[in-house]
Amino acid sequence: MNPLNRDEIWQLLCEYTQSDLLRKHCLAVEAAMTWYARKSGENENLWGNIGLIHDFAYEKFPDQHPQKDGEILRELGFPEEWVRAIWSHGDALNLPRVTPLEKTLYAVDELTGLVIAVALVRPSRKLADVDVASVKKKWKDKAFARGVNREEIAKGAESLGVPLDEHIGNVLAALKEIAPTLGV
Repeated sequence: MNPLNRDEIWQLLCEYTQSDLLRKHCLAVEAAMTWYARKSGENENLWGNIGLIHDFAYEKFPDQHPQKDGEILRELGFPEEWVRAIWSHGDALNLPRVTPLEKTLYAVDELTGLVIAVALVRPSRKLADVDVASVKKKWKDKAFARGVNREEIAKGAESLGVPLDEHIGNVLAALKEIAPTLGV
């Protein structure tokens, strides 16, 4: 498998992930990663594909995530850069995020979910009607999107050296680019 072939990455994701919601989450993370790669002058294809595949085995192995995801990628011959990025994208394995790619994956993962949740409670149910202020308002409501770890989002923005409001705006801009695909 060619890790830079997006079609093959999508097929691998679909092989392991049946949930439309989880697939859309992976598409959202792909969009945010691609956006940040473009902004930083990094390889958009590489960053996007890692975003797309980052949770691919979660549905089959939720109790072993992200450990199992990385192990499977390693068995399939993916580069260590991919394995390490997958392993470091959450706090479960206590693996420090060292590279800009690892820091960005961590920073966008939870935030994409919050931004989409905000869109889904808008009367239009559209990202076009979401702005940074509306995300920040819902951020303060701890009962809203309870599963979204706001502490991870804040730590992620800080590790990128980007103010939180700017980071929210960046991810929002990335998601708006693929809003029809996400259905919001």
